[in-house]
Parts: sequence; structure tokens; C-alpha cells
Amino acid sequence: MFPSKLLEKKRILVGITGGIAAYKACLFIRHLVTAGAEVRAMMTASAEKFITPLTIESLCRYPVYRDLFPENQFAATHHIELADWADAAVIIPATANIIGKTANGIGDDFFSTNMLALHCPILFAPAMNSNMWKNAAVQRNIAFLKSDGYFICDPEEGFLAEGYSGVGRLARMEYVLQHLYRAIHPGGQASLQGKTVMITAGGTREFLDPVRMLTNRSSGKMGFALAWEAFARGAKVILVHGPGNISPPVGVKNISVVSAEDMYQVVDENFADCDIFISAAAVADYRPDAFSKDKIKKGKGPMNIPMQRTKDILQTMGERKAAHQKLIGFAVETVDPEENARKKLRKKQLDMIVLNNPHVKGAAFEGDTNQVTLITEKDSQPVEMGYKIDIAREILEAVIAGEK
Repeated sequence: MFPSKLLEKKRILVGITGGIAAYKACLFIRHLVTAGAEVRAMMTASAEKFITPLTIESLCRYPVYRDLFPENQFAATHHIELADWADAAVIIPATANIIGKTANGIGDDFFSTNMLALHCPILFAPAMNSNMWKNAAVQRNIAFLKSDGYFICDPEEGFLAEGYSGVGRLARMEYVLQHLYRAIHPGGQASLQGKTVMITAGGTREFLDPVRMLTNRSSGKMGFALAWEAFARGAKVILVHGPGNISPPVGVKNISVVSAEDMYQVVDENFADCDIFISAAAVADYRPDAFSKDKIKKGKGPMNIPMQRTKDILQTMGERKAAHQKLIGFAVETVDPEENARKKLRKKQLDMIVLNNPHVKGAAFEGDTNQVTLITEKDSQPVEMGYKIDIAREILEAVIAGEK
């Protein structure tokens, strides 16, 4: 899950309805609070059968909204008060019941009445039995909600409470957060609408034998953050990534590769269809001259490994670039960083290069933060240390500004 300053001080309403996945709302609320958001929660009566209001109140540090006409409290505009407060709302889990009520304008309790009063981005994260999810009426209601501008984070396939697998399990937290990020994105969901963005991410692996390989420290987080950002802006995203330990985003075309040659082949195949190509991957410059099918035994002295150059993906695409295409590369430099980054910019015919330095604490590989400089032929723009998703937003903002 990508931390982001975008959630800081945001007022997020979390709506919890009656399903076994209600307990997962606790994890979601905890993440929002930790990220600096202000959270309020409302629950249906059915939700209270699965999880207590006290649990949610302990996490939000605020009373849970439950009753349309609470006793000993002014209640005439009770539901409007919360609706006017929220910057965004997330219904997690969303049952077929609340989906149907909202799609058809029914307000017969506090929760459903408040849904009709809300006037902020609203995200539904459905969770239900697979047969219920596939029901024609439920799918019709989902289509109605989408056409009315609601955001939907589809459930995933997995083991259900009924004891068998199927589509209907609540999406993983990182996927719900990815859709929330899209819903509250300040750049709007249409800033890259109609564009295809291809992004490479992570490191490659070049094998010496069945056991050993040459690789690097890249986690893929920066490239994955860029894919989140492009998805949030409405682009069709092709994410080409090396092996790693983080979940790739949903709503994008994910293509997993291993070696530099694998990555080259996929980029080569898809390059003509993309409007923006961002090479954030740490691609191996060299690979072993030969692969040993058996494990290489250690000898008494030093080991010399004959190496050969891999294809330079970015330079090849730069030579092939069409007039409408934008190419963005990354440069990890430790000596004369800006000078060397500019050389790379010109040599590879890039529109922009993102410079970072692994010697800077908190920047570059493996962590959640980065500090970069955005360099074009005309100028350079330093971007202060921040979360990688927020750096990704600055990068794509600069790319879009350069097209105007």
C-alpha cells in the first residue's frame, strides 16, 4: 500500500454494512487514521451483528452514526450534517442491499438516507456471495451506479465464508486504497483519458546458472506508483515489471517479465500503441555471456564471468519515437548527477529525465519515499522528499504540462 500526503487532513466517511467482511473495515480505518485522515463512520443495523460500534469508535475516536432519529439529540438535519462534512465516502463492505438502495434512490434508515444526501466522491467496495455478485439485478445496479459517477472497487476471487471459492471476496486493502486515491485525485480522472501509458518497473534478473543471478536493489515501487497515478488520471496503463514482492495495481494491464531481454520484447511489442512511455525499471546493462544448466562449482581462485551488453530499451525507443509520443527516463547518478542526466536525456532523445541519487537518505531504492529532479532540455525542477505516489503525481503533472 502506498502512503500518500493526499490523505492528510482529508475527511473520509466510512460506511460499514452487514457482511462478514465488516471486520476488514477496521484495518481500512486504521490505515486512514495513520495516514492523517479524519475519519467518521456509519453502520447499518446488520453491520452491528458482525462488529461492534465500540470497536469502530475506538479506531475513529468519534461516535458511530447509526440512528436516523437519535434520542436526546437534535435530529432534524442529522443526516445532512454528515453528508456536508465528508470529502469522500467509502462503503466497505458494500452489500447487495445498500448497492440496490443507492442505485434506486431508496432511503429508509440513517445509512441509506445519508447516501442520498452525500455530494462527494463515493466508492463502493462490494463483498458478497459469488452467486449474489453475478445476479443480474446486482450487476444492473452496479452499472447504474457507475453511470451516475460512483466509483466501484470490484470484489476479487478467493475463499468465501460459504466454504468455497468464487468472485465476491472484498478486494485487498491496497486495491481499495488505489480506487480511493483515484476518487479524490486533485488532477481529475480525465487528465489522461484516451491516452495509453506504458511503464516499466522493478529490476531484471540475469541468470548465471539455475541458482545464481545478477540483479539490483530496485523494488519496483516507483514504477508501480506511476501506474497508480496514471490509472487515477484515466489512462489505459500497461505495466511491464520485473520480479518483486509487492502487489501490482488493479485496473491496468500487468505484464510480468524476468530478464532485460524479456522486458525489451514486451516494450517493443507495445510501444507503437502508447502515447507516453516511462522507463522506471532498473534494467541490467550486462548479462552473462553464457548460461550454465548446472550449478557452477566454486574454484580455488577468483571467478571471471564473461559478460555481454543487453539491448538499451530506452535508447531504442527514443530512435523510434513518433511525433505524438513522450518518453520519460530515470537516471540514478552519484557523480556530476545533473550533467550526466542531461547527457542521457540528449543521447536517448527523451522529453524528460527523472534524476535521483541513492546517496541521499530516503531516496531511490526500496523505500516508500524519494527525492528527484525533473530535467528537460529547457530547465530542471527539483521535487522535495516525499512519498513515491506523491512524486509520481509531480512527474505526470510535469508531463501533462509539457504537452500544453
